[in-house]
Amino acid sequence: MPSKLPLILIIGPTAVGKTELAIQLAERLNGEIISADSRLFYRGMDIGTAKPSREDLARVPHYLIDIVNPDETLSLAVFQEKAKEIIADIHARGKLPFLVGGTGQYIRAVTQGWTPPEVVADKRMRDELERMNQEKGSDWLHARLRILDADAAEKIDARNVRRTIRALEVILTTGRKFSEQRGQVESPYQLIMVGLTRPRPELYQRVDERIDLMFANGLIDEVKGLLKKGYPPTLPSMSALGYRECVSVVKGLLTEEQVKVEMRRVTRIFVRRQANWFKESDPSIMWFRVKDGVIEETEKYIRQLIDF
Repeated sequence: MPSKLPLILIIGPTAVGKTELAIQLAERLNGEIISADSRLFYRGMDIGTAKPSREDLARVPHYLIDIVNPDETLSLAVFQEKAKEIIADIHARGKLPFLVGGTGQYIRAVTQGWTPPEVVADKRMRDELERMNQEKGSDWLHARLRILDADAAEKIDARNVRRTIRALEVILTTGRKFSEQRGQVESPYQLIMVGLTRPRPELYQRVDERIDLMFANGLIDEVKGLLKKGYPPTLPSMSALGYRECVSVVKGLLTEEQVKVEMRRVTRIFVRRQANWFKESDPSIMWFRVKDGVIEETEKYIRQLIDF
């Protein structure tokens, strides 16, 4: 038997089919699922984040979904701590943990022991960076990060304003690159990394269909509800793809069709960025093309590597 307890990772780009495959594998392998998708942390943000349905969530236990309100934050360090506690609890009960997501920093915070730089928050600097975000936008902030630390900019989504600001704060406070200040330790787990792929045209078609379904399911009404509850569009949670754009629809500045076009464009960019986080050339990841029989293929692969 391996000396380390297993952790199954299900990774891949947006809309590739991670959620359904993870649920089916967890059902077959006595597993439980931990979400590594930061968009799913927020309560009341269901449609625009493609959150699993209540029926799917009831099929197997899920963790780190609906754990904070939209005006609250969950830092990478807190996520890391919570995820490790949950994994330990799942192991203690004789079950198999699945970590599921498509964002590199959250996955690697758990699998590679990334630790955020221990730099005390500088409120004055953070306030200034947030002011610049209000005046010039998140793309301007991210461009500044790219100038100061291209490696960090490559790993941080331009729409994740909170993480962009934190990286800039650390750089400007310490005078050192953010990407050079992350600690890393050997993984405490037997990592079994399952990557999912589809042909790019097929993936883009699924993205388009998902966006159409979001609007059909009431994305605009969901955004109206968030605004009515007093959550402003400037919140980091509202930077999730689609939410801030839909505010423009609510205000009458854009049409639904214009927002759909923009969401398709930005999601395609995001899909290409995800390919840089988890490369198909990475020998530590076993990649599977999503097609008929992929459930059986991935189950067989996992069973070969762990003792059941």
